[in-house]
Amino acid sequence: MGNKLLIVDDQYGIRILLNEVFQREGYTTFQAANGVQALEIVQKHQPDLVLLDMKIPGMDGIEILKRIKEINRDIKVIIMTAYGELDMIQETRELGAVMHFAKPFDIDDMRDAVRKYISL
Repeated sequence: MGNKLLIVDDQYGIRILLNEVFQREGYTTFQAANGVQALEIVQKHQPDLVLLDMKIPGMDGIEILKRIKEINRDIKVIIMTAYGELDMIQETRELGAVMHFAKPFDIDDMRDAVRKYISL
């Protein structure tokens, strides 16, 4: 198991918070503000886990998730959403997401989830 983590969120503050938390934990982190950046990082760096926001301008989280899984089915994806659309959450599970968090999430719960799916 590796320790590379990609944070995909169009909200700068959330990216910075998660980046700081997980760098402090010892993970190698990457950040993307949109789907194009996210997929470039996935291709180039093959992260072990992606924290993926669902509502991103341009390319939504479902499309990004599908493309991540096309690149590498083994990459784990945790979904973050401010919207509680159950149909979307169900679709992400069917596409291979390992779990989801509703925003605002508890940072300790997120830390525990990341630890569960990738280890240092």
